[in-house]
Amino acid sequence: MKIPDFIQAGDKVAIVAPASFIRGNIDEAVNILENWGLKVQLGQSVGSTHHQFAGDDSLRAQDLQDALDNPEIKAIFAARGGYGSVRIIDRIDFTKFQKTPKWIIGFSDITVLHSHVQQLYKIPTIHGQMPKSFADGTSESLETLKAALFGHKIDFNYIQKSFVNRSGLGEGVLTGGNLAILQSIIGSQSDVDYAGKILFIEDVGEQYYNIDRMLWTLKRANKLAALNGLIVGGFTSMKDSAPSFGQSVEEIVMDKVMEYNYPVAFAYPAGHIDDNHALMMGRKVQLVTTKTKVKLNYID
Repeated sequence: MKIPDFIQAGDKVAIVAPASFIRGNIDEAVNILENWGLKVQLGQSVGSTHHQFAGDDSLRAQDLQDALDNPEIKAIFAARGGYGSVRIIDRIDFTKFQKTPKWIIGFSDITVLHSHVQQLYKIPTIHGQMPKSFADGTSESLETLKAALFGHKIDFNYIQKSFVNRSGLGEGVLTGGNLAILQSIIGSQSDVDYAGKILFIEDVGEQYYNIDRMLWTLKRANKLAALNGLIVGGFTSMKDSAPSFGQSVEEIVMDKVMEYNYPVAFAYPAGHIDDNHALMMGRKVQLVTTKTKVKLNYID
């Protein structure tokens, strides 16, 4: 594993849009990054539209490629998620990035990039707030993102009483992201080997039965049996069917992993929520859970 250099005040960072186009603007996010002491370069895709995308596939791929290859750029923010990263991932040449890695930041649809980079190049990335979500993000979520980028501690402890965790201790490389995206890349070259990993999952706007179906897909693809731990983040704006599916997200998850022995943490503050704390994908972590307490420590 080769960890990218942490950024410093005065560094230049890029914002590109590898997926859906940006509604409104990201001026507030640019101001925040500049207040962190960073110089911000906006890619052409940030102001582009092509149907639902931030420019056509060629433009978005070239924009990401330019940011990856530019030695002046020390970190790359995906402006937003939506849909589209999978359409361009196989066009990207990571040769220069592999030699001189830099931080890639985003969540949701950007799970494609996290998984692809982790599986093929073993380089950590940051699952965290994107410029389009900065305006709604809590100060705590933005502080964790800043801490991750600047190389400060982002170990996190919390207490939750929404659903009983499964107690235990597990260590492994942190992987995962958006559940729908993880399911969609199974069998591709972007698909991470989950064995021995700590898996994080989150999602938004899905039917309960579809969460059940996606987790069954992971289970039947032998993705869940050999984990060293599972972290369940935000599952927001869930939709029920008529008649009701009859289970909560937490119950759906526990049904799929009941026969395994690794720790399971619920209500981790990450995902499609305002309090979206940064996670460093591809780094080794220790997960410790009791029924109500969770500790996540970075140990590499």
